[in-house]
Amino acid sequence: MLFYVIRRLAWTVVILAVVSLITFVIFLAIPNTAASRQGLVAPDLQTQWNLKDHSLPYQYVHFLDRIVVHGDLGHSLRQPVTVRYMLGEALPVTLSLIIGGTILCLLIAFPIGLIAALRPRSFLSRGLMIFVLLGVSTHAVWLSLFFSYVFGSQLHWFPVAGYCDLHYHPGTGSACGGPRYWAFHMILPWLTFGLLFAAFYARMIRASVLESLDEEYVRTARAKGASERRVVQGHVLRNAMLPIVTMVGMDFAFAFVAVVFIETVYELPGLGWTLYQALGATDLPVIMGITLVVCTGAVLGNLVADLAYCWVDPRVRLHSAPSGEARELSSRWRPRARAQPQRLPESAT
Repeated sequence: MLFYVIRRLAWTVVILAVVSLITFVIFLAIPNTAASRQGLVAPDLQTQWNLKDHSLPYQYVHFLDRIVVHGDLGHSLRQPVTVRYMLGEALPVTLSLIIGGTILCLLIAFPIGLIAALRPRSFLSRGLMIFVLLGVSTHAVWLSLFFSYVFGSQLHWFPVAGYCDLHYHPGTGSACGGPRYWAFHMILPWLTFGLLFAAFYARMIRASVLESLDEEYVRTARAKGASERRVVQGHVLRNAMLPIVTMVGMDFAFAFVAVVFIETVYELPGLGWTLYQALGATDLPVIMGITLVVCTGAVLGNLVADLAYCWVDPRVRLHSAPSGEARELSSRWRPRARAQPQRLPESAT
C-alpha cells in the first residue's frame, strides 16, 4: 500500500513538472507581445517578471520560483488586480458547480444503470436510458438555455441567471447570500451538468453490473441461498464501482469544457466565465493561470481516483507491491488447499 502511494505521488510530481514546462513554453518562451501594445493596465508576463534578456533555463527556474514558491501568477492585463485574486474569487464557484453537479449526476445515473442492468429490455429501463441519452446528445449551451427559459422565464421556479455567495455578508445590504439562496441559484446549473454526464455513467454502471452478475462468486452466493438484494448490495455494487471511481477522476478536465458553457449562460462568476472574458480580451496571465489550475486539478483528481481505487480494490495493492510483499499478500488472498488423504503403500494393502 505504501509503495503504491509513493509511486503514484512520484508520477504526479513528474506530470505536474511536464505541465509546468509546457505552460512555460506556450505562454513565456513564445511570448505574444501584441497584447502589450494596446495601452493595457499591466505589461506582459515577461516584463512583469523581469524575464527579458535572460536565457530560457533561467526563465524557467524563475517561473517555477514565482509559481510554486511564491504563488505569484502575475497581474491581469485588463484589470488592476492580481491573477491569484481573480482565481481565488472564481475557483469556489466552479468547484461548487462541479461537485454538486457530479453528485446529482451520480444520483441520476446509479438508479438508471441498476434498473437497466437488473431489468434488461424492459419498458422502464429503455425509457430511462432514452431520457439520459437525450441529455448527453444536446449541447451544454442549448440545454442551459432550455432550462433557463422553461424553469426560469416561464414557470418562475428558479432564477434565470446569477449567483449568490454561500456565506451571507450583512454589510452588503443584499439578501442574496447564505446556503439557501446559494443552492437555489445553483439548482439549474447542477441539473444541466448532471444530465450532460448522466448517460456516460449510467451506461458504465449498466455494463459493470451486467459483467459482475456473470461472475462465479455471484452464482456461488445465489447457490448458497442469498437473496437478490444481498447479492447486489454485497457482491455486485462494490465491484461495479471500480470503473466509476476511475471515470470520475479522469473526467475533471473534460468537465471543465462544459463548465465554460454553463457558467457563461447562467452568468456564474467561476473559472469558465473568467476564461471566457480573458479569451475575448487576450488576457494572457489570466489564461495561463486558469490553464495551470485546471491541469493541476485534473492531475490531482486522477491521483485521488487512483488512491480511492486502491482502497476499494485490494488487488491493486497486490499487483503494485514489491515482489516480497506481493508474495506475502498473495499468500493471504490465496485460498487454502484442502489436506489430501495419504495413500497407503501397496504392500500394506
